[in-house]
Amino acid sequence: MTHHKTAVIDIGSNSARLVIFEQSSRFGYRLICEQKSKVRIGEGAYNKGGNLQPIGTNRAFNALQAFQKIIKQYNTDKIICVATSALRDAPNRDDFISIVKTKLGLEIVVISGLEEARYGGIAASNLLSYNDCISIDIGGGSSDLALIRGGIVIETFSLDIGTVRIKELFFDKNIDTKHATKYIKEIIDTLPQSFKSDIAIGIGGTARTLASAIMKKNDYVPNKIHGFNFKLQNNLKYLRSIITSSIENLNSHEIKADRFDTIREGTLIFLEIVNKIKAKEITASGVGVREGVYLSHLLRETNLKFPQNVNPSVKNILDRFDMNGQDAYLERSKIATRLFNILYKEFNIDDGYLFELDIALKLARIGKNLTIYKSAKHSAYIALHELNYGFTHSQMALVSILLEANSRAKINKDSYIKYKELLPNKEVLKSYSFIYSLTTSIASYAKNDEIEFDFCDSILSIASKESLYLLKEAISEIKTLKGLTIKI
Repeated sequence: MTHHKTAVIDIGSNSARLVIFEQSSRFGYRLICEQKSKVRIGEGAYNKGGNLQPIGTNRAFNALQAFQKIIKQYNTDKIICVATSALRDAPNRDDFISIVKTKLGLEIVVISGLEEARYGGIAASNLLSYNDCISIDIGGGSSDLALIRGGIVIETFSLDIGTVRIKELFFDKNIDTKHATKYIKEIIDTLPQSFKSDIAIGIGGTARTLASAIMKKNDYVPNKIHGFNFKLQNNLKYLRSIITSSIENLNSHEIKADRFDTIREGTLIFLEIVNKIKAKEITASGVGVREGVYLSHLLRETNLKFPQNVNPSVKNILDRFDMNGQDAYLERSKIATRLFNILYKEFNIDDGYLFELDIALKLARIGKNLTIYKSAKHSAYIALHELNYGFTHSQMALVSILLEANSRAKINKDSYIKYKELLPNKEVLKSYSFIYSLTTSIASYAKNDEIEFDFCDSILSIASKESLYLLKEAISEIKTLKGLTIKI
């Protein structure tokens, strides 16, 4: 399949962003380019009837011109450019749109707040592991929410409150925070009563900045924002302290310097919204409008959802590192199922991690297809860094640990210590790494349909009409479950 490339440009009130996605198969894709420019296109607009000012439009034009050069370098097949709140609210937006079209040949589509909310919801519902939640995308001019039930966006709402808007109306004028809070609350009170959820998905720069700061404050690993989850109550005091902090003191809150100008406003908006919807947990999203726009095209024939049991990250990894490995995976899956059904009652193996075992078996050969040397380490690394979509951090860590166990069922001590907080207990790890390693060994040295298993008195007998000489050697290296004997 030709690797189609699609560029999506998102012109927000605060930043303009370019992303380029490369499609590797029908449902496999990956991000190959990401660029950002802090154009602040809406600067000065909120005090002048929403009209765009030259200081912002000049920056935006220059950024779009630079983006086009990058897009050409990547030989991109398609360009989609959308604009959100700042242009949506601007009476003079057509002047800027016309100049961009005439001079750059770029068509800008101004999307409504509800469309913006819907795109964010489509991204969250497909690329995070929650079926029931509310996505909250705090932008410079608006905050857009999508109510997700059963993995489907069922309702959207847009609030005319954003970081740049609140900054210019209140913070820049040194107006007491309580007035900004009152203004924000009055607008949030227009949210429908249906918008209630224990889990909130934070989309956009504010949410990512807060997640990054909390991760740094708690020495959290892995260093991956997408999918990072935290309890609101445990971090409420810290988040409130950001709102009342001076700009000079934000550095001590682990806030990055490029967010000093709008993070207090963003945090205030965010806390008021999550309080209104009664959220208890926050999950940070590394995806948003841009991914939603892309997925709306990629999934237009499948009701804007990936088919069941299709994950875009897994598909793309296999497309790149194990394109023809489906038959081998099915072999491994059958063997693992037979082994689990034989052993799980006798050894009290928790069946709650079969999904992670299955993913590890799918990815078992990816490192070897990269290089045969230290292939298990390569597999584990790829899984940890490339399983970006639809996995929790705990699932990523467990899949990586299983892959690293390789053919000996040996849990890497350093990896275990590093990700211990994300992993199940040691006994669960031992059980699953054993099944994974035994499965991959059998699949390497014997055919599933020619293997017979028998289990009696804690002895697992493996028999075949074919020679199992190499399998016997391989199994002798495996760290077996306590109390289990393997007989070939």
